[in-house]
Formats: sequence, C-alpha cells, structure tokens
Amino acid sequence: MRASTAILDDWFEKTIEIYPEQARGSISRSSERFRNPLGFAVRESLAKLLEELAGEMDVARAGNAVEEIVRLRAVQDCSATDAVSFVFPLRQIVREHHAEAEFADMERRIDQLALLTFDRYTKCREDLALVRINEAKRALSIRQMRADL
Repeated sequence: MRASTAILDDWFEKTIEIYPEQARGSISRSSERFRNPLGFAVRESLAKLLEELAGEMDVARAGNAVEEIVRLRAVQDCSATDAVSFVFPLRQIVREHHAEAEFADMERRIDQLALLTFDRYTKCREDLALVRINEAKRALSIRQMRADL
C-alpha cells in the first residue's frame, strides 16, 4: 500500500503540471475538499483510477473517475493533449516504484485508460459546446422578443 500512496503522490504532481507554477502550489497544498476543490477532485479521481488499474479495471467506474478530471479540463479550455496527458506518465511512475507486479497488465490498462480519457474529454467538450450554443440561442430569442415589443 505504501507504493500506491507514493505512486498517487507522484501521479498527482505530474497531473497538475499543466497548470501555471503559482496555481500548482495552491492546488497541491491542501487536500481538503472545501479549501481546495480542484486538488481534492483530482487526487480523489486519481486514487480511484489507481484502484481500478490495480484491480479488475471496471470501465464504468474508471470512466466516472476520468470524467471528474477531464470535465474540469474541458471547462478550463485545455487542449486535448493537455487533458489526456496525465495518463501517460503513470507507466514511468509505476516502474520507478517497482510496482509492476501490483499493476498486472499495466501497459494494456493504461492504453485503455488513455483511450477512455480521450473519449470522455471529447464528450465533455461536445456537451460544453451544446450548452454554449443553447445559451446563444436563448440570448437571441430574448433579444428577438424585446425587439418585437
């Protein structure tokens, strides 16, 4: 279990590298849900993903955990590369901690996780685009109603 905690800590640090240095400090400082909602959500999601990677890899549970991370990144207008990039360092991190036995079929599962992450990110971006389109339509409709008065 100690290796898993160290892996989680290293993976968390790699995951938040897409944020500016000043933001990374505040994201990693506190693990409390209300003081640091972004850091808490990312750490919790990564912990769930590690659990799935080390276990049976239930795609639905892994997908839910991935969605927590990519939804944040979709709203923050991260590129697809930045949104998915957190998955790939896990291979090296697991190797550095000599935990390959703990993560059987690691390579295949990480590849599966990367594809799942990209799919979920794409879906989140599509949903966000639909929200923006519907908001624009609503705004136009209100303007049209005001113009008709």
